[in-house]
This record gives sequence, structure tokens and C-alpha cells, in this order.
Amino acid sequence: MPVRFNISLSPSVRALPSRLAGAALCLLLALLLCAPRALAAESGAAAAAAESAEKALAASISRVVELLQNPGYVSPQTRGPLRTQIEDEVYHIFDFGEFSARTVGQRWQTFTDAQQQDFTDAFASLLFSTYLSQIDGYNGEEVRYTGVRSNPEGTRVEVATELTNQNGRVIPIAYRLMPKNGTWVVYDVFVEGVSLVRNYRTQFQDILSKSNPDSLIVRVRERAMEVAADGTAN
Repeated sequence: MPVRFNISLSPSVRALPSRLAGAALCLLLALLLCAPRALAAESGAAAAAAESAEKALAASISRVVELLQNPGYVSPQTRGPLRTQIEDEVYHIFDFGEFSARTVGQRWQTFTDAQQQDFTDAFASLLFSTYLSQIDGYNGEEVRYTGVRSNPEGTRVEVATELTNQNGRVIPIAYRLMPKNGTWVVYDVFVEGVSLVRNYRTQFQDILSKSNPDSLIVRVRERAMEVAADGTAN
């Protein structure tokens, strides 16, 4: 059964489902710990784009792995500054503005500039609270890089990975990237064929059909704080 995401924006829902925690770990670790290998044969713009995107990911992955392997990361007392550096690196890998625009969909254009910024900040906080907190639960899951493909124009690249958990279950995870401001950024993640953007879009559009952008921003912000509090408590 495919992994499903549920951010549970209802105030009555306090804890993350166990399947979400597992999916969160897969999402983060597949990005941070997979080692890129040789590209499949392509030609022209597609090959150049695939190689460029792969190198951008590899550089960020290398920096994050160095932080994870720092002896200071083991202790909660010295982990804080290293976690901050990891968060900074993730901000370079993921384009949260692009994630936000794609999850909201067509209604994004009805948001004011201030609402777009507020939503992007709240959504980024939710993603960090939900997924980055799971990094401390890494237990040696095996991650395998399986390929890179690009559209003919070289404007979109997909990096495919597989994560094998401790129970032997293989979970395919794919990252979609686009060029922006001279580098490559992740704009969507697929776990077992389920798009993170599309899943959140369904939930956000349901909320927007019954309320307004400010209400959505408040609910996302509140949910991020709830998840962060749960993570701290655990």
C-alpha cells in the first residue's frame, strides 16, 4: 500500500501517524544519504541538465553528511548549531517558494505578496518540523541511487532512489528538480508514486474552498508549532 501523507490540520489532531513518521524518514534520508552514481546515457541538453542537477545534489549531500558525521551531532547538548547548518543546507536544496506555489495551485495568484511570503514561511516550518525532526531516528536504512532522467529541453530533472528499511521493504523515492537562479532546486518529491505537492494541494484546496488565505496560513502555522512541540516532547 503506498505511503500517504496527512498533515492533519485539525487542531484536535496532536500526534503524527506512525506511517507519516516512516515516510518522513524516507524523504529526508534518501536525499541526504544517497550517493549519486553514473548517469544513464542521454544526449544534448537532457544529458547536460541531468549531470548539472546531479552535481548540485551531490554537493549539498556531501555537506550535510559531513554535519551528520560530526561527533557533536550525537549529543543533544551540541547538536543545535549543527542542526541549524543542516537546515540552511536543506533551504538551498528545496525551493519552498516553489513548493508553496505548486501546493496551493491556481489560488496562489489570489494571494497578496505578503500572504505568499507568510504561507511560504509557515509551510517551510511545517515541512521542517515534520520531516527534519526524523533525521535523529536514522537506523542505518539502506539507500540506493537508481537513475536520472531529464526532459528533452533540460529544464526538468528527476533523480530516482530506493530506500530499504530494516524490515526489508523497498520504498522508491524520486526527486524532481528545476533550474533556478543559477542552481538546481527540488520542487517535488514522490514516495511510492505519491506526490508530496499533490497530496498537500488536495488538503490546502479543501481548506481554501471553505475559508480564505489568511485562515490557511494560520492553520498551517499552528500545525507546524504542534508538530515541533511533539518532536521536542519526544
